[in-house]
Amino acid sequence: MAKNRWQDRVKSRVVNRYGSFNVLRKGISYSLWRYDPYHALLTISWGTFVALVTVGYFIINAIFALLYLAGGDGIENARSGNFFDAFFFSVQTMASIGYGAMYPKTAYANLLVTIESIIGLLILTMASGIMFARFSLPKARVIFSRIVLITTYNGLPTLMLRIANKRENWILEAQVRLTIVRNEYTKEGSFMRRFYDVPLVRSDSPLFALSWSVMHTIDENSPLYGMTQHKMIEDEMEILVIFTGIDETVSQTIHARHSYVPDEIVWGAQFVDILTRTRDGKRCIDYAKFHDFVSTVNIKP
Repeated sequence: MAKNRWQDRVKSRVVNRYGSFNVLRKGISYSLWRYDPYHALLTISWGTFVALVTVGYFIINAIFALLYLAGGDGIENARSGNFFDAFFFSVQTMASIGYGAMYPKTAYANLLVTIESIIGLLILTMASGIMFARFSLPKARVIFSRIVLITTYNGLPTLMLRIANKRENWILEAQVRLTIVRNEYTKEGSFMRRFYDVPLVRSDSPLFALSWSVMHTIDENSPLYGMTQHKMIEDEMEILVIFTGIDETVSQTIHARHSYVPDEIVWGAQFVDILTRTRDGKRCIDYAKFHDFVSTVNIKP
């Protein structure tokens, strides 16, 4: 029963743990493939994209093969009425291969070759552009800690999580934004899913390369003031973390997001230190301990 309740709370989160959207859309007749195919081609997986291009390539060549066959014996050195000869002649034409064994010998076949060459050029241009756009999309390689801690920092209760850059480069003008999402009811009894921006001890870093402890002081002005774990679960509270910065390698803005639910909040603990020095004095970060923590103080959930 407890496991089912935990699964229900995970399903109710707005953002999945690793950043994908977790809300179903109903009552809107918007088709991504119909109204925004370019965006669809950029967002589908690589496997789906390659499969779609391959299937489309075979279909277009099959259509032209049938058109060549409809014109009779219009291809020199091709077997009359043979679909595969016409298909492979279409492939050679569309790809501008031109082996020379088969070539058009009628006006009808030459017209089809002209049309197919133009279509092949357009398809190649668009496919290459979309392929390049997919490769050039900036991707953040940022690690978020699996859990959030509520601990004591400088004598004050503090919410803490940490992030790190997996790449061996700098992220310039890095910024972190923390938002609390929870259920509330107005005085009129209307249900609302409220968003609260959470002030951080440090919300930006001019140069981010190693790790970053993101902290929020829980004082009288904090939306978490007086909150207990039971209250968090009751309100279906969710912590959204948004990270943005400029990747110095590609000079483009990158972003990452993460989400935490009450079951991923640990009370009265602190993270294990992951920054050390080698024998020759160099700084070292141990990602194997990135998610580790130890119990320290008695903060009641």
